[in-house]
Amino acid sequence: MAHRTQFQLLSSRRFLPFFLTQFLDAFNDNVYKNALIVMIAFRLVESQANALINIAAGLFILPFFLFSASAGQLADKFDKSRLIRLIKLGEICIGALSVTALYSGNNVFCLAVLFLLGVQSAFFGPVKYAILPQHLKRSELVGGNALVEMGTFVGILTGTIVGGLLAGLTGQGEHGLFYLGLIIMGAATFGYLASCGIPLAPAPAPDLRVNPNPFTQTTNILRKTAKTPSIFYAIIGISWFWLLGAAYLTQIPSFTKNVLGGDESLVTLLLCTFTIGIALGSLLCERMSDGHIELGLVPLGAAGLTITGIALFIAGDRFTELQQASLSAFLSSDGAYSIFSCLVLIGIFGGLYIVPLYAMMQDRSEPEIRAQIISVNNILNALFMVISALLGIFFLNVLEVTIPQFFLVIALMNAAVAIFVFTKVPEFAMRLLIWMLSHTIYRVKHEGLEQIPANGPALIVCNHVSYVDALLLAGAVRRPIRFIMYKPIYEIPVLHFIFRTGHAIPICSKLKDPEGYEKAFQDIEQGLKDGDLLCIFPEGQLTKDGKIQPFKAGIEKILARTPVPVIPMALRGLWGSFFSHKDGHAFTTWPRRFWSRVSVVAGNPIEPPEAKAETLHDEVQGLRGEQR
Repeated sequence: MAHRTQFQLLSSRRFLPFFLTQFLDAFNDNVYKNALIVMIAFRLVESQANALINIAAGLFILPFFLFSASAGQLADKFDKSRLIRLIKLGEICIGALSVTALYSGNNVFCLAVLFLLGVQSAFFGPVKYAILPQHLKRSELVGGNALVEMGTFVGILTGTIVGGLLAGLTGQGEHGLFYLGLIIMGAATFGYLASCGIPLAPAPAPDLRVNPNPFTQTTNILRKTAKTPSIFYAIIGISWFWLLGAAYLTQIPSFTKNVLGGDESLVTLLLCTFTIGIALGSLLCERMSDGHIELGLVPLGAAGLTITGIALFIAGDRFTELQQASLSAFLSSDGAYSIFSCLVLIGIFGGLYIVPLYAMMQDRSEPEIRAQIISVNNILNALFMVISALLGIFFLNVLEVTIPQFFLVIALMNAAVAIFVFTKVPEFAMRLLIWMLSHTIYRVKHEGLEQIPANGPALIVCNHVSYVDALLLAGAVRRPIRFIMYKPIYEIPVLHFIFRTGHAIPICSKLKDPEGYEKAFQDIEQGLKDGDLLCIFPEGQLTKDGKIQPFKAGIEKILARTPVPVIPMALRGLWGSFFSHKDGHAFTTWPRRFWSRVSVVAGNPIEPPEAKAETLHDEVQGLRGEQR
């Protein structure tokens, strides 16, 4: 039975051991990394410290470029649960080296260990996301990814805070190093023990020949990924999110000190605020998408990131620097809660943006190369984070803009990237329109949708009540539908964009356009031969009296040329809506109500020999019942 909320996954052996493993991994990496950076900052003079801190950042991210491609291949070739256990054993060994390095005080040794931690993370990354579709149902992918994103950011934040606090204790004697080593080894050990509970995840491509060259392998997978634009641009969108997140996380300490006039406690509070926002946004995804992979949330999240980024610029630019660098002084100042609100909202919209993209990338990737695609995603994530640092240097150091102005720049850049991605993959915008429709004017209930085959050719027949029938069906049925629709409806502005994006097939009467009529039947035949799910409204036009009109014989012509199963469906509750012809032409009267209850009902499939126009009419009539 599917989980009704993502939190129920935390009681499942399919997910809980993995969740604990990935949380402890993110936590431990950042404990050591931040402790090392803080100790370098306080042990050395400023010029030497800055140089080593930049080297440390580079050494941690370098393995993602060198080893991610190989890691993705290994994750597709071998059982992922066993790979995770091997990686966690490696983390215990690296943890022992890290404790030794910290006690030695040798910076070169410490940096070498940091590089090894980066290697370990590079190998864990592809397995981390590729294993989810093997252990979770499709309806659980959004919830699972939401928890993983929440756990990752909370792990990063808590690891950063704990590492910084313990590093501060190291200057007060050996106890600080002891506790730091205890935390590192404890997290690595518990991470391994948790990984022992992860169920087996058999290799999807056991015969894969590993290409050790990261450059040719990355290029090969990028070419394969580019053949599916939705996956390729999802990766671009994910990578852009990591650039944006890195920009905010990197600049918050300087923003706190130089713009707000606050101290370290305020830095911690703002980082917590941002992270809590991402956790909330991630967890909201499942509720807002009803457990489905709802791509309509991606444009919503992108728009929110731009708007709240601009709002943060305004709030930061207008803030009067504190005279006293204390947390209490900031909390009592004008504009403090505006800044808090902006950071929380940036995090929430970031969560809404990123979770569906990860879920879509996992769901639409071929199992045999899924981990390899994720490895390329990790490489591009790392590249975009490097670009984030370069953008910060360019705007803040070269152009000498203020930090609030830099926040404005990246907010506007986010809008440009979003428009670019959504233009390349219009499905995102289409799903947003469908999501908004089904969450404002209508409350849509689904019945019997399990009757629709998960794959293979099939034909849906449905009654035709309003101009948004196709949108409601597309929103209810998670498998992509190609609609066969009356040409004048297909050409309606705005809706035309949606229908064209969904590869709808326009059709009109044979008398008006004989060539167009024949071409439509050719497209229908080819679509069914290609295994598509098609939908036709056999009445041929919208009902003018609320009754289901006789079905045209065109449905029988389609089945004679390409026999496929037929699924009768009915729409209930749309008669009388703004988009129907009740009391006059549609669109001519103000909507009578919002949140109207609408039902989408599917019946049992009917084999082609029995699928006559009159029989199908009676089936749809029976499904609709008296509710028009």
